[in-house]
Amino acid sequence: MTKLKSVKELEALRQSIISRRDAAQTVISVCGGTGCHSHGCQRVVAAFREELEKQNLGDKVSLKISGCHGFCERGPLVVIRPHDILYQRVRDKDVPEIVTQTVVKGNRVDRLLYTDRVTGQKIANETEVPFYKLQSRLIFGSNGFIDPTSIEDYIAIGGYTALPRAFKMKPEEIIAEIKKSGLRGRGGAGFPTGLKWESTRNAPGKPKYVICNADEGDPGAFMDRSLVEGNPHSVLEGMIIGAYAIGSHEGFIYIRNEYPLAVKHMRIAIEQAEKYGLLGENILGSGFSFSVKIKRGGGAFVCGESTALMASLEGKVGEPRAKYIHTSEQGLWGKPSNLNNVETWANVPLIINKGADWYAKIGTEGSKGTKIFALVGNITNTGLVEVPMGTTLRKIIFEIGGGIPKGRKFKAVQTGGPSGGVIPEGLLDLPVDFDELTKVGSMMGSGGMIVMDEKTCMVDIARYYIGFLEEESCGKCVPCREGLRQMKYILDRIVAGQGREEDITLLEELSATLVDASLCQLGATAPNPVMSTLKYFRDEYLAHITEKRCPAGVCKFAAVETKS
Repeated sequence: MTKLKSVKELEALRQSIISRRDAAQTVISVCGGTGCHSHGCQRVVAAFREELEKQNLGDKVSLKISGCHGFCERGPLVVIRPHDILYQRVRDKDVPEIVTQTVVKGNRVDRLLYTDRVTGQKIANETEVPFYKLQSRLIFGSNGFIDPTSIEDYIAIGGYTALPRAFKMKPEEIIAEIKKSGLRGRGGAGFPTGLKWESTRNAPGKPKYVICNADEGDPGAFMDRSLVEGNPHSVLEGMIIGAYAIGSHEGFIYIRNEYPLAVKHMRIAIEQAEKYGLLGENILGSGFSFSVKIKRGGGAFVCGESTALMASLEGKVGEPRAKYIHTSEQGLWGKPSNLNNVETWANVPLIINKGADWYAKIGTEGSKGTKIFALVGNITNTGLVEVPMGTTLRKIIFEIGGGIPKGRKFKAVQTGGPSGGVIPEGLLDLPVDFDELTKVGSMMGSGGMIVMDEKTCMVDIARYYIGFLEEESCGKCVPCREGLRQMKYILDRIVAGQGREEDITLLEELSATLVDASLCQLGATAPNPVMSTLKYFRDEYLAHITEKRCPAGVCKFAAVETKS
């Protein structure tokens, strides 16, 4: 592995890698994401290795362990390329048949193919499966084609082509391009990325830092995790471009410790990029130097907030501070710092390669590009879904997600994680973007989307999220610390059949206090589950309080400790 000293050498390497690969060679791509790991993909990989050796196919067939393919409900997933034959729920005992019938003879194993829920027909081609066909996988699509531990795989599909383009531009031109694209931060707040970069670049003081937030603490959310696990170099390339534009020479990736595979793959990616000269001193002979370090978080939800995350990076308790001074001016160690999440950074190479005008045509007026959602809960097709901003909830849940299993009725969907709100059936045609979700009392958040059916009690759901947020509150400010505690006590009473008529008014007053007086966005957005369920499902609260009845049959009305 030779350190690349110029763009010309990088392109020569790219052509060398491509020339050594036979486009017609059979490639067995096994999903190696965390979801498929839980389904036993490692046993499937071991079985393929054994069978390929047994049939003397090791030199003729390439076995690739990729990142998450997204269709988590159907794992372990195996795709036979170049014909893109998708096999689902593969077990190690299925491997000999796949190798003999498909790899050797070119036949399909029908029982492992996807069956269309509407037509009942078997679908062999991965791109024709409705779950994939109805998506626009601009950021996530490469996951199924590369080994995340191979920088050569990333280079072969066009990786690190945006970096030389960026080096030909002035930093101000890159920032202008990002601003023109309309890219907004995918971490939850949706702040314009280009403006944040510009503020950090123009802020006085050195050094400047760029940070990648891969903490992802929302229950049911695993988009960032799967990107880091499956395509870590796309994140690194975005960070290098951002650092060059901002004038930063040192970066950090903050990954929660519960993501061991993501930590492992990102560490490998950094080491490979350093050995190739894509990180370190004088990158590609540009005169620009940049290094990246991984910092592991302890799993505190509040560290998804920028100032709390930076405090944690400094080795302090992960507590937020008031933002009358922005982190772009005084962030990590009091220096100008730019924080974006994993998905935001992964968008950057795409914008530099394709152009801001191309990118700005995707999505809605105020929300550009695509968004990856973790579609979980009472849904047929659990997994990761990437669609253009503005796609309706109905299309995501019923066309891509396959609707509600067991013939049950859709009731609501929670977007934006524990700080988001629930959206009822009457708003299924809502276009999903930053602004439209906020209008109906929810939020984009990092992209979690939890679907609920008729057997879900909305009061109990609000209670669950308030309980989660109470535990995750850092306790630094009184409105959040005490307000959430009191809201939890009230909701405990209600689901135990001990609710009072004045409890609804008290919940609304406490919610308003948290919104207005909390120190950070954890507290300010925490009431969303309560406010949205009261807005759309107030009748369920009244049934619990006045009729001592849970319409969903979930709450047992057991005795509970009451506090005032």
